[in-house]
Amino acid sequence: MTNTTHFTWRLAAVLTLLVTAASDANAQIVDAQAQEEHQRPRIGLVLGGGGARGAAHIGVLKELERLRVPVDFIAGTSMGAIVGGLYASGMTAHELEELAGSLDWAAALTDKPSREDLSFRRKQDDTQFPIDFELGVRGTDLVLPKGVIQGQKLDLLLRELTMRVSHIRDFDDLPIPFRAVASDIERGEARVMGSGDLARAMRASMSVPGVFAPVRIHGRLLVDGGLMGNLPIEVMQQMDVDVIIAVDVEFPLYGREELGSALAISEQMLTILIRKETLRQVDRLEDHDILIRPELGKYGSSDFGNIVGTIEPGVAAARAQSDRLQSVAIDEARYAAYQALRAAPLKTESRLEFVRVVHEGRLSPAVLRSRLSVQAGDPIDPQKLAANADRLYGLQLYEQVGYNLVQEDGRTGVEYRATTKSWGPNFMQFGMSLEDDFEGSTGFNIKARMTRAGLNRLGAEWRTDLQLGTDPELFSEFYQPLSFDSRWFIAPRINMAQSNLNVFSSNETIARLRVSEAETGLDFGREIGTFGEFRVGAFRGLGEARVKVGDPALPNIEFDTGGAFAALRFDTLDNAQFPRSGVRADLRWTLSRPGLGADNKFDTVSGEVASSWSRGKDTLQLGLAYATTLDSNSALQDYFPLGGFLRLSGLERGEISGPHAALARLVYYRRVGETTGAIFDTPVYFGVSAEAGNVWQTRSDIGFDSTVVNGSLFAGIDTVFGPVYLAAGFAERGQSNVYLFIGEPPR
Repeated sequence: MTNTTHFTWRLAAVLTLLVTAASDANAQIVDAQAQEEHQRPRIGLVLGGGGARGAAHIGVLKELERLRVPVDFIAGTSMGAIVGGLYASGMTAHELEELAGSLDWAAALTDKPSREDLSFRRKQDDTQFPIDFELGVRGTDLVLPKGVIQGQKLDLLLRELTMRVSHIRDFDDLPIPFRAVASDIERGEARVMGSGDLARAMRASMSVPGVFAPVRIHGRLLVDGGLMGNLPIEVMQQMDVDVIIAVDVEFPLYGREELGSALAISEQMLTILIRKETLRQVDRLEDHDILIRPELGKYGSSDFGNIVGTIEPGVAAARAQSDRLQSVAIDEARYAAYQALRAAPLKTESRLEFVRVVHEGRLSPAVLRSRLSVQAGDPIDPQKLAANADRLYGLQLYEQVGYNLVQEDGRTGVEYRATTKSWGPNFMQFGMSLEDDFEGSTGFNIKARMTRAGLNRLGAEWRTDLQLGTDPELFSEFYQPLSFDSRWFIAPRINMAQSNLNVFSSNETIARLRVSEAETGLDFGREIGTFGEFRVGAFRGLGEARVKVGDPALPNIEFDTGGAFAALRFDTLDNAQFPRSGVRADLRWTLSRPGLGADNKFDTVSGEVASSWSRGKDTLQLGLAYATTLDSNSALQDYFPLGGFLRLSGLERGEISGPHAALARLVYYRRVGETTGAIFDTPVYFGVSAEAGNVWQTRSDIGFDSTVVNGSLFAGIDTVFGPVYLAAGFAERGQSNVYLFIGEPPR
């Protein structure tokens, strides 16, 4: 062997020894790190339910992060499942705090869709039948919804917040393994969810019975987990942890002096039942476990308007346990590594490759797809996906419309799933109106609308209205779309109504006529997006006007009607009762012709438009109305009336009428008090109006010199029964009226 060969051999041997030694050393370091990590106690965090009180969990998480206490497992119930699930998905305590402070909780915890998402027909329902309650009709049975809130907006919110982990089906694969606890309302047992749809699991866990509709998952009907286990310590013990940190935010028991009503006693009973199981769970804690109870006093579980105020008590309660918490804390370097591992994985897909709609019922999927703006090739944008779900929900045919990102053959798409109303297929809406001037003139009506929806694949519906009271009415219309995009339609209709018409002379009522009319018609038209409708049609009818109060010598009037019309209507208001923005317009041209059955030949043109603008709590509304008869031989029953609240408020309702009328009004109102953000918020407004207008017998009489000026001061409340006004109206000649008005807003 040469020297060179010998040297090479020895060098290779040395290098081999060095590599082997380095590998052994590295393995020892890895083993040491693994052993050190294994030696660190596994920490499980249990977050209890408590509604808005559950935001205190965010304060606890803030303090755990400050102390560098790692969380290895999370189990939560109700609001604890919401906070815990979002934290497990990768959100930080700071992000949760920002979310709690910025979120419009009143909107998130209701189902009422934005009016811009409603179809034009549903906007009509919203205006004419403002009572926020719907009753199902199935055969001869009346069916109630399963909850006051179906959870539409909450479901979409949770889906958006968990979008980055929507591809994870096993909750053990989340940045922090997670369990959500719900109650099986059919079997009366707890349901622990560790896999599936994270957003839906959190939603099910907080479905308070009677308030939120139950959620069906894998054939189980699930409600709030607080019924079976509001503080799921036993669930966490089954997850093989070493130390449990449990946070209890339950409402405390009332004292004797607070049990003064049946409601308070009922609430106490429920608290006792829930508390009993919670105490049993707390007894399972061992000496090394940590129990945190934030001092929240009597802070209400539904007080979401002040939810941020519960965060600091959570911080304080955790800080009071800092000595024990520091015993499981880790150093900065290890905590930074822990936080890096906890960062939520982002989805790699950036665009949709298909869009699909799944629903029940007769309606063709093509009708629903025509309402969507999202399509294949679009970026995956959770806000746009949610906006399209709201568009479908705005049809008001479904109790909930959600979406999921789905994987098929390596492609990512979105699947919209619309759930038919469990209280359908037919539903009733209700309304009421009351007008009283406190001087003997009172009008009161109650009304109901029954809608039979989705009668065929194109989305036909049959609408029938019944109104009883001062102005009884029966109206029925069959609305048949002519295409899958639901734009063109045909609508045969029939209407029968009675109303009072006052006859005045020198500002004195000389008679009150009872006008009865019956009319049938056939309309043809087109929807204009979600904000408008154009119709043309023909009609034929008859009627009579009989003297109800006044000189019996006054003759009764019998008349026939017949003709055609064209109408254009728009509605972009954000609120039908107290709008803050948008426009409502109604333009109509009616042709009355003897050849079509009418007594007289004349044309009438009428139009009314109102626009609203707001800044802060202040709203300004401008309204204009004009009506004219092109040939002034129209009959008394075809005159245009003025008088009443916001229609020359100083005059009695319908006090003046004529073949020509004009009105302009400027209304200002301000919302008073703070917007609390509570689930059941009742806004109060104070306002003032200035109104100018009149009626004329001939068009040549129209002029500013004959215009009368009126005004009003009013207070208004936006209630579940519709708007309620208390107003005082004033006319320029010293006339005045006081109004109590409930129901559909004056226009």
